Amino acid sequence: MRARLSMPMLLLLAACGPTQVGRGGVEVPTAASQYAGANDPGDPLERVNRHLYDINTELDESIFRPIAETYRGVVPEYGRTRIRLFLQNLGEPVIFANNLLQLRFDAAGTTLGRFAMNTTLGGVGLFDVATDQGLRRQTGDFGQTMASYGMPGGPYLMLPILGPSNMRDAIGDGVDGFGNPLQLAIGPYLTAYTLRTLNITRGAIGGVDLRAENLETLDVLRADSLDAYARLRSVVRQRRDADIMEANPQAARAVAGGGTHAVLDDPAAGPTVLDDPGATGPSAVSVLDDPGTASGAELTTATATGRAPALALPRPRVAVEWASQALRQADLNTPGEAAGEPLPQPARVDGQWAGEVLRGARTP
Repeated sequence: MRARLSMPMLLLLAACGPTQVGRGGVEVPTAASQYAGANDPGDPLERVNRHLYDINTELDESIFRPIAETYRGVVPEYGRTRIRLFLQNLGEPVIFANNLLQLRFDAAGTTLGRFAMNTTLGGVGLFDVATDQGLRRQTGDFGQTMASYGMPGGPYLMLPILGPSNMRDAIGDGVDGFGNPLQLAIGPYLTAYTLRTLNITRGAIGGVDLRAENLETLDVLRADSLDAYARLRSVVRQRRDADIMEANPQAARAVAGGGTHAVLDDPAAGPTVLDDPGATGPSAVSVLDDPGTASGAELTTATATGRAPALALPRPRVAVEWASQALRQADLNTPGEAAGEPLPQPARVDGQWAGEVLRGARTP
């Protein structure tokens, strides 16, 4: 039987040409148009995933984002927080079960305490009194559980509407769905239609709230990335690696192959560089490494032709006073600890000052 596409899907596929109209009416290249071959061994389905990413982006811009903006505009922040905490509390039994399966008994005790305290003293979860008492929310899902026993994630997947995942976590999400406390507690007393409606409503509200809380975050990710698909893939993997590491560090290293990722690294952007006004030649830039990453590391000067090392010097030890003065002059402040506080925008560094600092750092 020949598969037939619905009219909305045909319109979406037609809209996903070489460019898409982004926020502010600016045309940006689609993820599919930036496909340059399956270079990532963990993403063998990259060509298909990029097309699905473009479709999800079109759906988001035309449907989900307007709904999230309306939700944020109509429901005050206090109300959104209550809804979010209530839904999170409903998910605590699933986290508790996975904590037990992962043999994380301390985490399971914390989760059980959180659920009991927030359900009673917190008004069925509308208030998070457990965190105030030192009971931090734990991670726990069946995908994480399978990973803790050494099961690899499998190929990276871009699921329609649901977004990025992998084969293991997609299966895990399905298993966790059967542990829905609504279904376990009141399912026997409801009709199948009513229970399905409640589950869909819960998922829809949670999705809208999550999108509303990340409006600016996704805008920045898409606007500041040369390849938004690759950037999102990197961020999702790093976040997931952190969850798995929390469940079982040894298994996580085995699954990940012992590799580490730079936080929020953009694979399409290349290494972060800072032009050195004191360097000779118009094409010379200095790649600044972290002085604390490894002993005997080198400060390399790369050229625009392949970034071949043109200069290698022993890394000097940086004095605390010098670092503090440099940060003050760059006007960089430590982000506040309050949830949701925006990060400070980095200030433009004076070229003459930066040259003097770099030349001083090179002096033994």
